[in-house]
Amino acid sequence: MSRFAEVIVLARDAWPVMEPLMVPDPDREWHQCFTAVDDSVFEGSCRGSGDCYMWVAQFSRFNWWGLLAYLEGLDWPDPYSVQVLIRDEEDDCLGLWVLLDGKLREIPLMSTVRIPSDGLITGGVLIRPEKGENTVVD
Repeated sequence: MSRFAEVIVLARDAWPVMEPLMVPDPDREWHQCFTAVDDSVFEGSCRGSGDCYMWVAQFSRFNWWGLLAYLEGLDWPDPYSVQVLIRDEEDDCLGLWVLLDGKLREIPLMSTVRIPSDGLITGGVLIRPEKGENTVVD
């Protein structure tokens, strides 16, 4: 099944934790790799400082079921800084997950509603009701 999702991980001092996720690993349930986004992107140079707090990945198949649990289990140097942003194919915008009591939990965003669907990794489709469209999830 083809389905796209973008995932952004933000976390302080997490290079050692995220580095293994930047290379292929056939033992992982999901196979896409994260790409580091360092400060050189923001300053317009090719000279990053070595500090990296953001990693991005696009999943092109419906094969990332274990990603959130996997991220929960990592030994984060600053767990309070961990934020995971996800936009699944039908979502209107990114959803936000943070570590709370060792579990990644979605934080409801103002002016959004998640329409439940057990068939989706995020638990449903995130919509912006003010768009005036009715979204139906099968």
